[in-house]
Amino acid sequence: MTGASEGPLTADVVIGNRAGLTQAKEKFQYKEIRVRDLQPKTGPQSGGTRLYISGSNLNVGSRLQVFLDNLPCTVDKALASNSQISCKTSKSTVPFYNVSQLTLKIDNATQVISNPFMYTEDPTIVKISPLKSFVSGGRNVVVIGSNLHAVQQPRIAVFFEDQVLNETVCEVISPSVMSCPSPPINAEAYRAHAANPKNKHRHHESVPRHSGGAGNYNNDQDASGSGRDEWRFRVGFAMDDVSSVWELPRNFPTLHSDLVYVPDPQLFPFEGDGMKLYKGESLVIEGENLRLASTESEVNVTIGTRPCNITSLAMNQLVCMPPEVQPSGTDEIGRWTENGYPMVVVRIGSNLRFEVGYLRYEVTKTYNFPPEAVGGLIAGVVAVLLLSLIIVVLLRHKSSQAEREYKRIQLQMDDLEKSVRIECKQAFAELQTVVTDLTNDLQSVGIPTLDHRTYVMKVFFPGVYDHPLLQDNKLKNNGIYSNYEVAMSQFQQLILNKSFLVTFINTLENQKSFTIRDRVNVASLLMIIFMGRLEYGTDVLRTLLLQLIERSASSKHPQLMLRRTESVVEKMLTNWLALSMYDYLKDYAGSSLFLLFSAIKHQVEKGPVDAITYDARYSLCEARLLREQVGYEPVTIQVLQEDQDDKVHCRVNDCDTISQVKSKILDILYKNTPFSLRPSIHDVDLVEWRHGRGGHLILADEDLTTKTMNGWRPLNTLRHYGVKDLAVMSLVMKQNDSFSSNCNVSLNSVSPIMVPCDLEQGIKYWHLVKPEDETIGQPKDIYYKAIPEIFLTRLLSTKGTVEKFVEDFLKTILTVNEALPPAIKWLFDLLDDAAHSYGIADPEVPHAWKSNCLPLRFWVNFIKNPDFILDVQKTPIVDSCLSVIAQTLMDACSTSEHRLGKDSPSNKLLFAKDIPKYREKVLSFYRGVAAMPKVTDQELCAAMQALSLAHSSEFEPSGAVKELYVYAAKYKEQVLNGLETDPYCRKLHLSHKLHNVACTLEGEQTSVC
Repeated sequence: MTGASEGPLTADVVIGNRAGLTQAKEKFQYKEIRVRDLQPKTGPQSGGTRLYISGSNLNVGSRLQVFLDNLPCTVDKALASNSQISCKTSKSTVPFYNVSQLTLKIDNATQVISNPFMYTEDPTIVKISPLKSFVSGGRNVVVIGSNLHAVQQPRIAVFFEDQVLNETVCEVISPSVMSCPSPPINAEAYRAHAANPKNKHRHHESVPRHSGGAGNYNNDQDASGSGRDEWRFRVGFAMDDVSSVWELPRNFPTLHSDLVYVPDPQLFPFEGDGMKLYKGESLVIEGENLRLASTESEVNVTIGTRPCNITSLAMNQLVCMPPEVQPSGTDEIGRWTENGYPMVVVRIGSNLRFEVGYLRYEVTKTYNFPPEAVGGLIAGVVAVLLLSLIIVVLLRHKSSQAEREYKRIQLQMDDLEKSVRIECKQAFAELQTVVTDLTNDLQSVGIPTLDHRTYVMKVFFPGVYDHPLLQDNKLKNNGIYSNYEVAMSQFQQLILNKSFLVTFINTLENQKSFTIRDRVNVASLLMIIFMGRLEYGTDVLRTLLLQLIERSASSKHPQLMLRRTESVVEKMLTNWLALSMYDYLKDYAGSSLFLLFSAIKHQVEKGPVDAITYDARYSLCEARLLREQVGYEPVTIQVLQEDQDDKVHCRVNDCDTISQVKSKILDILYKNTPFSLRPSIHDVDLVEWRHGRGGHLILADEDLTTKTMNGWRPLNTLRHYGVKDLAVMSLVMKQNDSFSSNCNVSLNSVSPIMVPCDLEQGIKYWHLVKPEDETIGQPKDIYYKAIPEIFLTRLLSTKGTVEKFVEDFLKTILTVNEALPPAIKWLFDLLDDAAHSYGIADPEVPHAWKSNCLPLRFWVNFIKNPDFILDVQKTPIVDSCLSVIAQTLMDACSTSEHRLGKDSPSNKLLFAKDIPKYREKVLSFYRGVAAMPKVTDQELCAAMQALSLAHSSEFEPSGAVKELYVYAAKYKEQVLNGLETDPYCRKLHLSHKLHNVACTLEGEQTSVC
């Protein structure tokens, strides 16, 4: 054993014994050990990480030891060199252990590195996709998990029983994602092994098990055939000494970890000598098994070194579009071919390469033109260029004229807005006082929100008030079921089979007699059934949406998808969003919508409103603008009710009809009461107290004082009765002997007012403006002239008054926060992923899809119909104003600029300068949703289950099943044919089961059927 040295030196070696001393020829060297670095810096808790320590003179000495604190690191002496040694870490007792120092001992020498290494948690595996590969392997398998970066060189392995068949090295992309090429296997050897009778029971365990259901999201499942060779092998991962990922079924029982191998694809060479003449059309390459375990994005076709863009990939055919110009005569890596033509090479994954042949572009024969023809051609080209130049100059002149016209209109609008600014400020101050009182009331009693059941009926079946679903369909037969009930139960079970339902819907939509109304009804009935199983309904919606996207992506205008409701899936999406957004509306956005509605209602009713035509002095809609100068005076009446001690002041107009006055008084008396719980204006009389309580006068829209002239009868107003300011009035329950008991006047219905008992006598009614005879019954746009500036200022004053409430509402619905349901993030990500998978590079297409889904399909619907979620009454004039705001949101969702001119609609002129601001809000909202954490299928499933649990008992699904069976019976033969055509449905005998439903209905034995 050598002694210590003070520094590096070379010493003689002297050997002595009894005979004497002798000096060896070799010299002994003392060298200084230096350690510079350690890689890697992290590793899993289970150990097995190979560490590389770099330095100098590391292979001197005879004993070499490495410790991480007190944990030994096993040195591999075979890999030791002068500048580097390697050791393998041992297991740590705790995760997230930061090693304070590494100690390197070489004989008696010691070197230390501070804070060299950190143990992290062992990697875990959450998802492996796709789980299908060709036997040659090389398919990119994406592995999702956690702490994957802790391992430097993970490997994926496939097992037959406990034997490793093959393994490949994976690439870690991030701590949660890594990519692994599927390992190749020897299919012939396995086929021979499986054919051995001794191994048949083992082979049976490896045969793939087909499965389906609501939870199956595997896009690689081949539905076109059964009976082809498939082999299922267990997958594991070699990650240092982490044993949990080596045996996935034992440690991750819920993880799908069987990799299905299918036969390799075949691509047939070009016929003849392998040379194909290309004439400008798509290139078609024939083959087989092309889609068994690959998608378009995994197939790469090159012509020479240039790509051939794939447009279609079928099971037996590949279609791509070659470059316009013939590439150089090389293969895909640039090696020259013998015949000088570019080679067509197809690569599938990283292991499969097919040389299909060569491509020769057809060259058009050149002709020699005579000089005269060349001169004439040049002269013609010059003439065309001059003509084009003249056209361009004219177009630019016309464009500049349009630009000047646009700027002139904008300046005119600005001047008009300035002229009404003072009026707007006064009106806004008054409106702000009203809304502040309303806001204070909301904090104490909340907004008048409809219950969930009523909300669903209004959205799913708008305008239907006596739907069979509202009837009690529960059985009351003491447990005895009729054939009809049994058959409907069988049909309901079929509906809960995804393969049946998708085929059923697709078959119905292929029928010409299946109208849009039928599609909407079927979608709503299905969502009623899904309310108890929303996670299943979401899976069906996803499948149908992807089918719709696939059809739209191949169309000329993919951005038009979801623009209208023309298919079952589009109405299903509307209903699904409504179910997902109810709590968001009720708890978050509903108050902003209610304030906007109330502000418009108050501003509109502040001025005259014609009770017959619903035209108003204050409006956002030109079609509902009162065109005549109607004189009126505000009147404050004192309302005295028997159950109240104090008088309530109510502001009305002397030109208001009696029904309008009653409506305004009811708004004051029941301002905190939902509309459905208030008395109707038809249930009460308006009484004016003129001489104390001893004398009173019942006021009505029509009574004995109403005079008829030339067949026209005016409605009575406060001015007609001579009501003065501060008059005392009250509402009392209607008496049976009142004048209007036989002739009811409905002033708040959607249709214009008419009195039934006088229509037969030819009497016509009017309120503020008596129509000319020639305009009766004509649409307004026929006899309305261009809008004068005096009327445009009224539109602007109304817009300026309610503008803040419009902005507040848009800000509320276009803000990303924790209240936004996870369904929105999931839906937007689905659309983005679909656009990417279909190679849609235009960002306007996914933007249009998102706009068509949420702002245009959902929010525009609720802006136009606030009574879908709020318990309020929507009058025609308020409805027209809300439609203008809805149109503004639609314009904000468009990415294209709309140039305005003198013939542009007034509603677009009103909000023209605000559209860019609103458009930026929409874009910011989409960016915010994209930045949100991804919603996993499990998280969405949990959210849907919570909704189902909360509302599953509101409807009896059997009622919807019965309504839905009407369509199954009507198109029975077509549906049966569709089920027989689909291989997977045929395998499950779904057509036979549907036939059994009909047999049960008819009371026959199902076995006979």
